[in-house]
Amino acid sequence: MDKVDLSLLGELRRDARLPIQELAARAGVSRATVRTRIAAMRARGDIRGFTVVTPADAVTSPVRGLMMLAIEGAGAERLSARLAGHPEVRAVHSTNGKWDLVVEIATGTLEDFDTVLAMIRRQPGVRSSETSLLLSTRGA
Repeated sequence: MDKVDLSLLGELRRDARLPIQELAARAGVSRATVRTRIAAMRARGDIRGFTVVTPADAVTSPVRGLMMLAIEGAGAERLSARLAGHPEVRAVHSTNGKWDLVVEIATGTLEDFDTVLAMIRRQPGVRSSETSLLLSTRGA
């Protein structure tokens, strides 16, 4: 990806509904270039989809956090698949460094959040974990 692609991605992260004309103006390229670049990024998998976040999302799952996991052995893929099947788990990311996986969790209450954490900690292969609650989120 070059500077134009990165610029387009940044704008789409802030507002995925921006008109092509506005994206083109902000990136300093033509509308045809924007269409071509977005199509290419989707084809390559750089853009995997678009989503909508509503105020109701924050109301129905106000307790959100990130759980970092260290995994014993080579079970990270199996654990990722198992965790991704839980409704409170919004995403599972593989990573490098001290932690093997980062799990995004969203629940309605702190008690539910604690239950999810306990369930994850009991999974075979989980060696250690660290969790951070998300207090607020601001756009990029």
